Amino acid sequence: MTDLSTDYLIIGAGAVGLAFADTLLDEDPTSHITFVDKHARPGGHWNDAYPFVALHQPSAFYGVNSMAFPSEQIDDHGPNKGLYALASGAEVTAYFERVMHHRLLPSGRVAYHRLSEFRGRDEHGTARIAGVLSGEEHSIAVRRKLVDATFYQTSVPSTHTRAFAVADGVQVIAPGALPDLWKDPARAPGHFVILGGGKTAMDTGVWLIEAGVAPDRIQWVRPRDSWLNNRKYIQPGEDFLAATVENQIAHLEAIAGAEDGHAVFEALEAGGYMLRIDPDVRPAMYHYAVISEGEIALLRRITQVIRTGRVTAIEQGQLHFGAVSHPVPEDTLFIDCTARAVPFTAEANSGPQFRGDTIVLQPVHVPLVTLSAAITAFLEAHYPDDTTKNQLARTGPLTDTPETFPYAFMMNLMNRGTWSQTPEIAAWLAAARLDPTGPTVARMIAAGDPRLAALSGFRAAVKEAMPAVIRLGMAAKAIHENAAQQP
Repeated sequence: MTDLSTDYLIIGAGAVGLAFADTLLDEDPTSHITFVDKHARPGGHWNDAYPFVALHQPSAFYGVNSMAFPSEQIDDHGPNKGLYALASGAEVTAYFERVMHHRLLPSGRVAYHRLSEFRGRDEHGTARIAGVLSGEEHSIAVRRKLVDATFYQTSVPSTHTRAFAVADGVQVIAPGALPDLWKDPARAPGHFVILGGGKTAMDTGVWLIEAGVAPDRIQWVRPRDSWLNNRKYIQPGEDFLAATVENQIAHLEAIAGAEDGHAVFEALEAGGYMLRIDPDVRPAMYHYAVISEGEIALLRRITQVIRTGRVTAIEQGQLHFGAVSHPVPEDTLFIDCTARAVPFTAEANSGPQFRGDTIVLQPVHVPLVTLSAAITAFLEAHYPDDTTKNQLARTGPLTDTPETFPYAFMMNLMNRGTWSQTPEIAAWLAAARLDPTGPTVARMIAAGDPRLAALSGFRAAVKEAMPAVIRLGMAAKAIHENAAQQP
């Protein structure tokens, strides 16, 4: 396995790398692509996720452009009733297996080095990779570009390093271990403590309640509450277009009348577009998580919420938050949901995507990371210079707080405006399954669907709100960049 060569060497065979390769394969029929990835299977962090994980959003606009998920029906029961089903973690990993083995590799233009890691490259562009089990190294000559698909550095509970100490005898598990508790009934805990305030913690709370655990046996350490997108306004297809446009107009009107991101979300909550678990606590976090009203109702049943900050140590019967302690029952099982999905501040000064002989895949339509990667591949195939490509797809931030949301919203709106005025990009988006609205609108135009009238209000709202979008967006950009400088 020496003296290999390729046009594009992609580091990482997760969702982002696969979406880039899938589009490049179609748009540049001369290119050869090689993946190097540490996992045994494609799919990146999905291989390490807890077994009851599912997409937050409908699978209709997730994955790669060329392949739909097998089942995209509307749920008829449960907390997601009436909305498009969310693919489970098992379905997602199976999907990415099909992408690699039924789409990419059969093309004859893709090579896949699993259980391997990238070891750098020399001044001639030759990369070194090594097997994580064998340790054997070999080289790959990269004729065009190295594609870094690891920017998001996704962390999951089963792989992250805990930031708190655990005393001997204390039971702390990752969420993935919960479904196996039935195997040893004698060790079944009398009490559960969820650690963390993000979507993983929410998924865990829903899972426990649906598994029959009484809410009074659950405590929840929630250092920060989060604003959450109402899933009923993030749905694909013609039947949901009016609600989608209504949501977008509501965002524009909220920004036009707000002084900061907090005020934007409070205005959106008043219309039901944004949700929070505790109506009496002002959320300090926003990670674009999507949730249903049914899930919110379940989570509100957990009333024992600890907001003392982040846990620093756990002992038998005691949670420690620095100098502050909080008692818990002796027979408590602690569920560690503290992994941060992505590094929310590291990207502020990461630079553009196109950098000579390197592409660093980043969000250009936040938070749709696979759509962003597919658009980047389209630009790589059709535009000759980095300056043009970077102007056509400017990177946006992955927001951590409400204060920085207007920056991401501004970048999305600017990019969408640029794409709509660039005929070849607009045509591509109209047929791209990863674009939540493009293909729907194209189908409705072709059919003369009267429901398209909903779009007229959106155009007027954009024109009216744009000065406020820029004002709040630039202020939020300064906050974001300042936060990235902090240790």
